Parts: sequence; C-alpha cells; structure tokens
Amino acid sequence: MADLTITLVQADLTWEAPRTNLEHLGRLIQASSGDVIVLPEMFSTGFSMASNRLAEDMSGPTVSWLADTAGARRAHICGSVIIADRGEYWNRFIWMTPEGKTVTCDKRHLFRMADEHRYYSAGTEHVTIPINGIRIRPLICYDLRFPVWSRNREDYDVLMYVANWPARRREHWRALLRARAIENQSYCIGVNRTGIDGNGVAYCGDSMVLDYRGEVVADLGDGESVVTVAIDRHGLDAYRQEFPAAMDADQFSIDPFG
Repeated sequence: MADLTITLVQADLTWEAPRTNLEHLGRLIQASSGDVIVLPEMFSTGFSMASNRLAEDMSGPTVSWLADTAGARRAHICGSVIIADRGEYWNRFIWMTPEGKTVTCDKRHLFRMADEHRYYSAGTEHVTIPINGIRIRPLICYDLRFPVWSRNREDYDVLMYVANWPARRREHWRALLRARAIENQSYCIGVNRTGIDGNGVAYCGDSMVLDYRGEVVADLGDGESVVTVAIDRHGLDAYRQEFPAAMDADQFSIDPFG
C-alpha cells in the first residue's frame, strides 16, 4: 500500500472567472482518488495582475469551495489563490484539510516580467506540511528558479510547485524540476495549467512527478489531465541512506528580505 497518493490536476483555466473555474475543477476531480489533490497556481482566475478586483479574503468563496471540496472528498486539496490580507494582496498557496483547517504560505519570488511584484507582496516564510509520515514543502511557480529558497535542509520529502508556467519556457520548467529533485534528494512535483490566458499567453501543461533520483514517475504532457501517483517513503529513505549527499551540503542562512 502506498504511503501517500497525490492527484495532479492539469486544467485549462478560464480567464478571471472564479465561478466557472471552480465548477470546471469540481468536474475534473470528480473521480480523483488521491489523499492529496493539487491544483495549479491561481486556479480560480488564471495568472492575473488584477489583484484589487479579484482578491478574496480567507473567508471568501474560493477558500469556502476548497473547504467544501476537501470535506466532501475526504481528501486534502491545495493550490494558490489571489488573497487580500492585512491591507495587501498575496499569491497565496492554500492547503485545506478534510476537517476544514488551512495551512498557507505566500509566493516568495514574484515574476517581475509580468509586473507581479507591483501588484502582490512577497512571502518570507516556508511551511512544511506533514501527512502520512511524509513532509511536503509547497512553493509557487517562479520560486522554481531559485535553488536556495527551494533547498532541502533535511526538512522535507516532497517538493511541490503549483504554477502557471508558459509554453515558451517549457524546457526550463522540465529541466528545473528534475534538477530540484536530484539536488534535494526528494520527490519533486510540478502542477501547471494548460490552455491560453486572457493575455494571449499559452501554457503547455507538462505537469510532472520526479522521484528522488530525478527519474520521471508521471508526465502529463499537453492538454487537460488528472493523474494520481504514489509516493514511496521506503524507497526514498533507502536512497538517502545509500547516497547521503545531504551530509556534505553547504550551510547557509536566508535573509527573507534580501
């Protein structure tokens, strides 16, 4: 029996249309079987800079939908949402438990080529989410390019990125996911959207699961797809014991305001 099963939801999102997207995602995950269901970045709106118009608070309809869906499916569900909090706007990763409890973290690296840093505030903290004896570290899209922020300090087993990663840089996405898995000796999961957004940006999907050796466990390719994968803790532990590269890792500290 698998230690943990994770369902990747690679969806075509309708531009700035939360109700439409939540209804569509609800249909896509109707037959999902994972302990954890992972949705893309800004799954209710697409990657929009209209934070002042689209932001919800943590009691808004999208977070309520997450709670209802997690409870109904008896599964954990997660993805990122445009959130207004403390007088600022955040690209916030939200993990919802079946009991309606949340764990959150905010995107650290804001994508300046789309002016994201002008419309959102940057997060400063990591979170680690334990489930079934496996520790998950969630991050968001552009964070993938920054290995120091993603670095495993022996504090997680699965590195998870939710994204709106454009098709024109698909080879970067694929290469960086593999690199993060290898260098951190962890599973690495990337869940991306597909389709074309309201700015005419195309997304190719390419959601993937890499194991701790950088080998492909699942590759969703193009188009909408929902795939469930198993995480094997025994294999992970055995590999880390056989090849303990983490023992020689450089020590460093992170300035969250740097």
